[in-house]
Amino acid sequence: MKQYSRIFRYLGAYKGKIVLYFLFTLLSILFSIISIGMLMPFLQLIFTGEAGIKSSNNIIIQSVNDFLNNSLDKRGKVPTLGFICILMMVFIVLKNIFLYLSYYILNPLKNKVVNQLREELYDKTLRLPIGFFTEKRKGDLMSRMANDVGEVEGSVVGTLEGWIRDPLTIIVTLTVLFLISVKLTLFILILIPVLGLVIGRVTKSLKRHSEQVARKNGETFSIIDETLGGLRVIKAFNIEKLLRNRFFKTSEELLEAKNQIAYKRDLASPLSEVLGVLLFTLVLYYGGRLVLRGELLEASAFLGFLGIFYNIINPAKSLSTSFSNMRKGGAAIARIEEILTTPVTVDDNPNGKQLTAFTDKIEFRNVTFAYADAVILDNINLTVKKGQTIALVGSSGAGKSTLADLVPRFHDVTGGEVLIDGINIKDYSLHSVRSLMSIVTQEPILFNDTIGNNIALGSHHSTDEQITNAAKIANAHEFIIKKENGYDTNIGDRGTKLSGGERQRLTIARAVLKNPPILILDEATSSLDTESERLVQDAINNMMQNRTSIVIAHRLSTIRHADEIIVLQKGKIVERGNHEELLAQNGFYKKLVEMQEVR
Repeated sequence: MKQYSRIFRYLGAYKGKIVLYFLFTLLSILFSIISIGMLMPFLQLIFTGEAGIKSSNNIIIQSVNDFLNNSLDKRGKVPTLGFICILMMVFIVLKNIFLYLSYYILNPLKNKVVNQLREELYDKTLRLPIGFFTEKRKGDLMSRMANDVGEVEGSVVGTLEGWIRDPLTIIVTLTVLFLISVKLTLFILILIPVLGLVIGRVTKSLKRHSEQVARKNGETFSIIDETLGGLRVIKAFNIEKLLRNRFFKTSEELLEAKNQIAYKRDLASPLSEVLGVLLFTLVLYYGGRLVLRGELLEASAFLGFLGIFYNIINPAKSLSTSFSNMRKGGAAIARIEEILTTPVTVDDNPNGKQLTAFTDKIEFRNVTFAYADAVILDNINLTVKKGQTIALVGSSGAGKSTLADLVPRFHDVTGGEVLIDGINIKDYSLHSVRSLMSIVTQEPILFNDTIGNNIALGSHHSTDEQITNAAKIANAHEFIIKKENGYDTNIGDRGTKLSGGERQRLTIARAVLKNPPILILDEATSSLDTESERLVQDAINNMMQNRTSIVIAHRLSTIRHADEIIVLQKGKIVERGNHEELLAQNGFYKKLVEMQEVR
C-alpha cells in the first residue's frame, strides 16, 4: 500500500468529508440490512400467523418480537402485515437517501484527488531542470500526464468507494449475522478466504502487464509526435513505410499487453461471482440441513439470514474487482511517482536575495559543468561587464549553449560559481534572476494564441501601445497589420501560420517588451533565409542597444562588432578577443571565418 501513500495524503486534507461519507455509508448499510431483516417477521407471520421468532435468544430480535407481537395483539394479522411492509419500505427509502448522500460527498472528493494529482504532476514538470528532459522522450512524458493519470482515475481513485463501502458492508453484515447465528457465520468465515486467495492469484500479474501498456503508450506518443513534427522529412526521404512499420509494431505490442490485462481483469469479476454463488450454495445446504434437524433457526429466520448474507456477495465481488483495479493502477502510480519524486536540482531559493537591477557584471569563476560523467565545461573564467556584447563561437558540442544556460540557471554549475554583481547566482531568488533576462532561441517558441498575446507573454500588464512599439522595434509591425485580424490573429500550433522570419521577429518583440537589462541570443538567425536574416538581425541590433548581451553565433558575420568573442572547444576557452584581434592570432577563429568566407 506504500505506493498509494500520495493518494492517501491527498485524502487526508478532506478528513471531515471522509467522516461524513463513512457515516452516511454506515447508515445506508444498516438500513439495508434492517430492511432485509424485516423479511423474518414477515415470513414468520405468513407461515405461522405469529410475528416473533421464538427460537432466537438475541436481545435485539427479542425486542422486535415483543414490539410486533404487541402490534399483533392490538391490531390483528393483516394490519401488522401492512405495518411490516411499510417499515420495510421506509427503511429502503432511508437506505437510498443515505446512499445518495454518500455519493454526493464522495464523487467531488474523487475528482479533487485526481485534479490535485494532475496539477502536481504538471507543476513538477514545470520545475524540473532542462537537463531532465534530454533523457526523457516527450511522448513518454505526455503519456504519463494523460494516460497514466487517467489510469489512476479509473483504476485507483475510481474504486475509492470500494475501499470503504465494501469492507464496511462485509463487516457490518457479518456482525449482524453473528447476532443471528454464531455457528452458521463461523462456517461462512472459514469459506470466504478461499475466494480472496483465488482472486489474488488471478490478478497477480496485472501490474506487470500494466507497466508494459504504459511503456508502449509512451512509445506510441513519441512516434506520433516525431511523425507530426517531421512530415516533410518523412515524405522527402520516402520513409513512410519505415515509420508505418515502427508504429504498427509498437501498436501491436500495445494491443497484446492490453489484451492480457483484459483477460485477467475480466476473469476476476465472473470468477468472484461464481465463487460467491458457490459459497452461498454451500451455506444454503449447510444451514438448511441444520434447520431440518432442528439444530439452528426456524425456517423464516434462516431465510432472513440468507437474505442478509446475500448482502455480502456483491460487496465481496466488487472488492475483488477493486483489488484487481488497484493492482492494474499500481503501475501507473509508479510511473507518476517517478516524475514527482525526481529531485529538482535547480530550485528557487525561498530565502534568496531579490535581484532588482543589474548594475555591474556577470562573472564565471572557475566554472565546471559535467553531465552524466561527461565534462561539458572545464574551468571557465569569463567576465561580462554591463553594456557589453559577448559572443560565444565554436564547433557544435563545444559547450556554447550550456555556458549561456548557466546565466538564467537552466543548469547549476557542478564546480566553481556564476556571480551577478559579485553575488553567487544561487543566493538570489530564481524568479528575480530570470525577470532581468530575455532569451531568443534558434527555434522560435510560440503558443497557439493570438499575435498580441504571444508578444505580451510574461508581460501581463502591457498596453496595446506598448505591444505595438515592441513589434515595431522587432521589425514585425508591418507584417502583423497585413494579417486579417492584425494583432488578434491566431498563429496556430507553434506559430505554423507564420513564416520562420515572422515567428522569430515575434519572439524578439516579446523580448523587447519585457525590456530586460540582459539578453541571451542563441543562434537566433541561423535557420533563416537571407532576407529574413537581415530583418531579424536589424531587429536584434535594435533590441541590443544599451543592453548586456550574450550571443551564441553560428554565422560569424552577425558578431563582428561584439566587444569580445569567446572561442570554445571541448568545453574550454581556446581563444578570446574582438574580431580583428582573433584574426591576427591566426588560430581556430580565423579558420571558422575562412570557412564561412567572412572578411
